[in-house]
Amino acid sequence: MLLRGTGVALVTPFKNGEVDYKGLQNVIEHVINGGVEYVVSLGTTGESPTLDNEEMIKVLDFTVQMISGRVPVVAGFGGYDTRAIVKAIQSYHFEGVDAILSSSPAYNKPNQEGLYQHYMAIEAVSPRPIIIYNVPGRTAKNIKAETTLRLAHSSDKFIAIKEASGDLVQCMKIMRDKPEHFQLLSGDDALALPMISFGAKGVISVMGNAFPNEFSSMIRHALNGDFQTATQEHLALLSINDLLYIEGNPAGIKAALKIKGVCRKEVRLPLVPLSDKNYSKLKQEIEIYYKNHVVMA
Repeated sequence: MLLRGTGVALVTPFKNGEVDYKGLQNVIEHVINGGVEYVVSLGTTGESPTLDNEEMIKVLDFTVQMISGRVPVVAGFGGYDTRAIVKAIQSYHFEGVDAILSSSPAYNKPNQEGLYQHYMAIEAVSPRPIIIYNVPGRTAKNIKAETTLRLAHSSDKFIAIKEASGDLVQCMKIMRDKPEHFQLLSGDDALALPMISFGAKGVISVMGNAFPNEFSSMIRHALNGDFQTATQEHLALLSINDLLYIEGNPAGIKAALKIKGVCRKEVRLPLVPLSDKNYSKLKQEIEIYYKNHVVMA
Protein backbone atom coordinates (compact mmCIF):
# COMPACT_ATOMS: atom_id res chain seq x y z
CA MET A 1 0.00 0.00 0.00
CA LEU A 2 1.40 3.39 -1.03
CA LEU A 3 0.06 6.54 0.59
CA ARG A 4 1.22 9.35 -1.68
CA GLY A 5 0.21 13.01 -1.58
CA THR A 6 -1.89 14.78 1.03
CA GLY A 7 -3.55 12.96 3.87
CA VAL A 8 -5.62 15.03 6.29
CA ALA A 9 -5.74 14.40 10.03
CA LEU A 10 -9.43 15.15 10.43
CA VAL A 11 -10.70 17.35 13.24
CA THR A 12 -13.60 16.14 15.38
CA PRO A 13 -16.20 18.94 15.46
CA PHE A 14 -18.18 19.46 18.66
CA LYS A 15 -21.49 21.11 19.46
CA ASN A 16 -22.32 21.86 23.09
CA GLY A 17 -19.77 19.34 24.26
CA GLU A 18 -20.91 16.46 22.05
CA VAL A 19 -19.55 15.17 18.76
CA ASP A 20 -21.12 17.16 15.92
CA TYR A 21 -21.63 14.55 13.20
CA LYS A 22 -23.13 17.03 10.75
CA GLY A 23 -20.00 19.15 11.21
CA LEU A 24 -17.82 16.09 10.69
CA GLN A 25 -19.68 15.30 7.49
CA ASN A 26 -19.06 18.87 6.33
CA VAL A 27 -15.33 18.52 7.03
CA ILE A 28 -15.13 15.20 5.19
CA GLU A 29 -16.90 16.55 2.12
CA HIS A 30 -14.78 19.70 2.24
CA VAL A 31 -11.48 17.81 2.18
CA ILE A 32 -12.56 15.28 -0.45
CA ASN A 33 -13.95 18.00 -2.71
CA GLY A 34 -10.62 19.77 -2.17
CA GLY A 35 -8.77 16.86 -3.74
CA VAL A 36 -6.87 15.28 -0.85
CA GLU A 37 -5.60 11.74 -1.39
CA TYR A 38 -6.63 10.16 1.93
CA VAL A 39 -7.89 10.94 5.45
CA VAL A 40 -6.80 10.05 8.97
CA SER A 41 -9.44 9.59 11.66
CA LEU A 42 -8.80 9.72 15.43
CA GLY A 43 -5.45 11.48 15.33
CA THR A 44 -4.38 14.07 17.87
CA THR A 45 -5.91 16.75 15.62
CA GLY A 46 -9.17 14.83 16.07
CA GLU A 47 -8.82 15.31 19.86
CA SER A 48 -8.72 11.56 20.36
CA PRO A 49 -7.35 11.90 23.93
CA THR A 50 -10.70 13.42 24.96
CA LEU A 51 -12.94 10.93 23.15
CA ASP A 52 -14.16 7.93 25.11
CA ASN A 53 -14.07 4.45 23.56
CA GLU A 54 -17.67 4.57 22.39
CA GLU A 55 -17.17 7.96 20.77
CA MET A 56 -13.99 6.84 19.02
CA ILE A 57 -15.71 3.84 17.46
CA LYS A 58 -18.70 5.94 16.39
CA VAL A 59 -16.48 8.66 14.89
CA LEU A 60 -14.39 6.12 12.98
CA ASP A 61 -17.44 4.18 11.75
CA PHE A 62 -19.16 7.40 10.70
CA THR A 63 -16.05 8.55 8.85
CA VAL A 64 -15.78 5.25 6.97
CA GLN A 65 -19.47 5.45 6.09
CA MET A 66 -19.21 9.02 4.80
CA ILE A 67 -16.01 8.32 2.84
CA SER A 68 -17.66 5.28 1.22
CA GLY A 69 -14.49 4.14 -0.48
CA ARG A 70 -13.76 7.45 -2.23
CA VAL A 71 -10.32 7.75 -0.62
CA PRO A 72 -8.33 5.51 1.76
CA VAL A 73 -9.06 5.82 5.49
CA VAL A 74 -6.30 5.58 8.08
CA ALA A 75 -7.37 5.02 11.70
CA GLY A 76 -5.48 6.25 14.74
CA PHE A 77 -4.70 3.59 17.34
CA GLY A 78 -2.23 4.99 19.84
CA GLY A 79 -1.62 5.47 23.54
CA TYR A 80 0.85 4.75 26.32
CA ASP A 81 -0.41 1.28 27.30
CA THR A 82 0.66 -1.33 24.74
CA ARG A 83 -1.80 -3.92 26.03
CA ALA A 84 -4.72 -1.51 25.73
CA ILE A 85 -3.80 -0.66 22.13
CA VAL A 86 -3.50 -4.36 21.27
CA LYS A 87 -6.94 -5.03 22.77
CA ALA A 88 -8.47 -2.06 20.91
CA ILE A 89 -7.09 -3.33 17.61
CA GLN A 90 -8.25 -6.88 18.29
CA SER A 91 -11.78 -5.69 19.11
CA TYR A 92 -12.34 -3.47 16.05
CA HIS A 93 -13.79 -4.81 12.78
CA PHE A 94 -11.65 -2.69 10.40
CA GLU A 95 -14.22 -2.73 7.60
CA GLY A 96 -13.40 0.21 5.33
CA VAL A 97 -10.16 1.02 7.15
CA ASP A 98 -7.04 0.77 5.00
CA ALA A 99 -4.22 1.35 7.50
CA ILE A 100 -3.39 2.17 11.11
CA LEU A 101 -1.54 5.26 12.35
CA SER A 102 0.00 4.69 15.77
CA SER A 103 1.79 7.41 17.69
CA SER A 104 4.59 6.38 20.02
CA PRO A 105 3.74 6.19 23.72
CA ALA A 106 3.51 9.50 25.55
CA TYR A 107 4.31 10.22 29.19
CA ASN A 108 6.03 6.95 30.19
CA LYS A 109 9.07 7.66 27.94
CA PRO A 110 10.26 4.17 26.92
CA ASN A 111 13.79 3.67 25.66
CA GLN A 112 14.46 2.67 22.05
CA GLU A 113 14.14 -1.06 22.79
CA GLY A 114 10.81 -0.40 24.48
CA LEU A 115 9.61 1.55 21.46
CA TYR A 116 10.66 -1.29 19.15
CA GLN A 117 8.90 -3.92 21.24
CA HIS A 118 5.80 -1.71 21.54
CA TYR A 119 5.43 -1.45 17.78
CA MET A 120 6.19 -5.12 17.24
CA ALA A 121 3.36 -5.99 19.64
CA ILE A 122 1.04 -3.87 17.48
CA GLU A 123 2.44 -5.50 14.34
CA ALA A 124 1.62 -8.95 15.73
CA VAL A 125 -2.13 -8.24 15.92
CA SER A 126 -2.79 -5.57 13.30
CA PRO A 127 -4.91 -6.72 10.34
CA ARG A 128 -3.88 -3.64 8.38
CA PRO A 129 -0.62 -1.92 7.39
CA ILE A 130 0.90 0.34 10.05
CA ILE A 131 2.18 3.92 9.87
CA ILE A 132 4.55 4.77 12.72
CA TYR A 133 4.06 8.26 14.13
CA ASN A 134 7.02 10.07 15.67
CA VAL A 135 6.04 13.31 17.39
CA PRO A 136 8.47 13.94 20.28
CA GLY A 137 7.01 17.40 20.87
CA ARG A 138 3.94 15.61 22.25
CA THR A 139 5.38 12.33 23.49
CA ALA A 140 8.63 13.64 25.03
CA LYS A 141 10.49 10.76 23.37
CA ASN A 142 12.05 10.65 19.92
CA ILE A 143 11.98 7.49 17.82
CA LYS A 144 15.53 7.49 16.53
CA ALA A 145 16.22 6.77 12.88
CA GLU A 146 17.88 3.49 13.85
CA THR A 147 14.70 2.29 15.59
CA THR A 148 12.46 3.35 12.73
CA LEU A 149 14.70 1.50 10.29
CA ARG A 150 14.83 -1.55 12.53
CA LEU A 151 11.04 -1.70 12.49
CA ALA A 152 10.84 -1.05 8.75
CA HIS A 153 13.25 -3.90 8.04
CA SER A 154 11.53 -6.21 10.54
CA SER A 155 8.15 -6.38 8.81
CA ASP A 156 6.51 -5.35 5.55
CA LYS A 157 3.48 -4.45 7.65
CA PHE A 158 5.23 -1.20 8.57
CA ILE A 159 4.62 0.86 5.44
CA ALA A 160 5.56 4.41 6.50
CA ILE A 161 6.53 6.81 9.23
CA LYS A 162 4.82 10.11 9.87
CA GLU A 163 7.87 12.09 10.94
CA ALA A 164 7.18 15.16 13.08
CA SER A 165 10.49 15.36 14.93
CA GLY A 166 11.52 18.48 13.01
CA ASP A 167 14.95 16.86 12.58
CA LEU A 168 15.60 16.85 8.84
CA VAL A 169 18.91 15.02 9.21
CA GLN A 170 17.10 12.20 11.02
CA CYS A 171 14.55 12.14 8.19
CA MET A 172 17.34 11.97 5.60
CA LYS A 173 18.89 8.97 7.37
CA ILE A 174 15.54 7.18 7.25
CA MET A 175 15.19 8.02 3.56
CA ARG A 176 18.71 6.79 2.79
CA ASP A 177 18.49 3.43 4.58
CA LYS A 178 14.81 2.44 4.42
CA PRO A 179 13.58 -0.65 2.56
CA GLU A 180 11.76 -0.17 -0.75
CA HIS A 181 8.27 -0.77 0.69
CA PHE A 182 8.63 1.86 3.43
CA GLN A 183 7.72 5.50 2.90
CA LEU A 184 8.67 8.75 4.62
CA LEU A 185 5.75 11.12 5.27
CA SER A 186 5.93 14.59 6.77
CA GLY A 187 4.04 15.14 10.00
CA ASP A 188 4.64 18.88 9.85
CA ASP A 189 2.93 21.00 7.20
CA ALA A 190 5.71 23.60 7.17
CA LEU A 191 8.39 20.94 6.52
CA ALA A 192 6.51 18.92 3.91
CA LEU A 193 8.07 20.74 0.95
CA PRO A 194 11.72 20.32 2.00
CA MET A 195 11.07 16.69 2.99
CA ILE A 196 9.61 15.94 -0.44
CA SER A 197 12.78 17.39 -1.96
CA PHE A 198 14.79 14.47 -0.57
CA GLY A 199 12.23 11.73 -1.12
CA ALA A 200 9.21 11.98 1.19
CA LYS A 201 6.00 10.86 -0.50
CA GLY A 202 3.72 13.47 1.04
CA VAL A 203 2.25 14.67 4.30
CA ILE A 204 -0.37 13.94 6.91
CA SER A 205 -1.66 17.46 7.23
CA VAL A 206 -3.48 19.68 9.71
CA MET A 207 -3.82 22.65 7.36
CA GLY A 208 -5.50 20.42 4.80
CA ASN A 209 -8.68 20.41 6.92
CA ALA A 210 -9.40 24.03 6.03
CA PHE A 211 -7.27 24.43 2.89
CA PRO A 212 -7.43 21.06 1.12
CA ASN A 213 -7.32 22.42 -2.42
CA GLU A 214 -4.58 24.93 -1.73
CA PHE A 215 -2.36 22.63 0.31
CA SER A 216 -2.75 19.50 -1.81
CA SER A 217 -1.96 21.59 -4.90
CA MET A 218 1.38 22.52 -3.35
CA ILE A 219 2.13 18.91 -2.44
CA ARG A 220 1.24 17.63 -5.92
CA HIS A 221 3.45 20.22 -7.61
CA ALA A 222 6.35 19.23 -5.34
CA LEU A 223 5.85 15.51 -5.96
CA ASN A 224 5.75 16.19 -9.69
CA GLY A 225 9.09 18.03 -9.48
CA ASP A 226 7.71 21.54 -10.01
CA PHE A 227 9.43 23.07 -7.00
CA GLN A 228 9.18 26.60 -8.34
CA THR A 229 5.38 26.53 -8.25
CA ALA A 230 5.30 24.49 -5.04
CA THR A 231 7.58 26.99 -3.30
CA GLN A 232 5.34 29.90 -4.30
CA GLU A 233 2.30 28.09 -2.90
CA HIS A 234 4.15 27.07 0.24
CA LEU A 235 5.34 30.59 1.04
CA ALA A 236 1.89 32.03 0.38
CA LEU A 237 0.41 29.76 3.07
CA LEU A 238 3.19 30.21 5.61
CA SER A 239 1.67 33.11 7.56
CA ILE A 240 -1.59 31.24 7.94
CA ASN A 241 0.25 28.11 9.07
CA ASP A 242 2.01 30.02 11.85
CA LEU A 243 -1.30 31.27 13.23
CA LEU A 244 -2.83 27.79 13.21
CA TYR A 245 -0.45 26.78 16.02
CA ILE A 246 -0.16 30.03 17.95
CA GLU A 247 -2.46 28.67 20.69
CA GLY A 248 -2.07 24.98 19.93
CA ASN A 249 -3.64 22.40 17.67
CA PRO A 250 -6.53 21.95 16.86
CA ALA A 251 -7.76 25.28 18.26
CA GLY A 252 -6.21 27.12 15.30
CA ILE A 253 -7.41 24.85 12.52
CA LYS A 254 -10.92 24.72 13.99
CA ALA A 255 -10.95 28.52 13.99
CA ALA A 256 -9.97 28.45 10.32
CA LEU A 257 -12.76 25.97 9.59
CA LYS A 258 -15.20 28.28 11.39
CA ILE A 259 -13.99 31.25 9.32
CA LYS A 260 -14.54 29.21 6.15
CA GLY A 261 -18.02 28.15 7.28
CA VAL A 262 -17.27 24.43 7.51
CA CYS A 263 -17.80 23.64 11.22
CA ARG A 264 -17.71 25.17 14.69
CA LYS A 265 -14.49 26.15 16.45
CA GLU A 266 -15.45 24.38 19.70
CA VAL A 267 -12.81 22.18 21.36
CA ARG A 268 -12.87 20.06 24.50
CA LEU A 269 -11.07 20.86 27.73
CA PRO A 270 -8.22 20.99 28.54
CA LEU A 271 -8.09 22.81 25.18
CA VAL A 272 -9.86 26.12 24.72
CA PRO A 273 -10.90 27.91 21.51
CA LEU A 274 -8.61 30.37 19.80
CA SER A 275 -8.69 33.77 21.51
CA ASP A 276 -10.62 36.60 19.86
CA LYS A 277 -7.39 38.48 19.22
CA ASN A 278 -5.75 35.64 17.30
CA TYR A 279 -9.03 34.67 15.63
CA SER A 280 -9.12 38.18 14.14
CA LYS A 281 -5.50 37.87 13.01
CA LEU A 282 -6.21 34.52 11.38
CA LYS A 283 -9.31 35.82 9.65
CA GLN A 284 -7.32 38.77 8.32
CA GLU A 285 -4.52 36.53 7.01
CA ILE A 286 -7.02 34.27 5.27
CA GLU A 287 -8.68 37.27 3.64
CA ILE A 288 -5.27 38.58 2.49
CA TYR A 289 -4.38 35.17 1.09
CA TYR A 290 -7.50 34.90 -1.04
CA LYS A 291 -7.16 38.48 -2.18
CA ASN A 292 -3.59 38.00 -3.40
CA HIS A 293 -3.30 34.36 -4.43
CA VAL A 294 -4.96 32.03 -6.87
CA VAL A 295 -4.54 28.28 -6.45
CA MET A 296 -2.38 26.92 -9.26
CA ALA A 297 -4.02 23.72 -10.48
